[in-house]
Amino acid sequence: MTTHQGIRCYIETLTPDNQLHLLEEITAIVRRRIVTELKRSITELEGLGKEIWQEIDAQEYVNQECTS
Repeated sequence: MTTHQGIRCYIETLTPDNQLHLLEEITAIVRRRIVTELKRSITELEGLGKEIWQEIDAQEYVNQECTS
């Protein structure tokens, strides 16, 4: 018997109330994991799109933007 099957057999022995409580706890655990995985760091964007600026002088660009 696999772990999954064993757990399922055990859950089936619980009362419906206990099954619902367990389901709520498992749902909360999964939601926390999803939120944690979705959080991103701003540092992940470092260097993104840098190829766009390769042939552009940064100071010249800023000066141009200031005068427009």
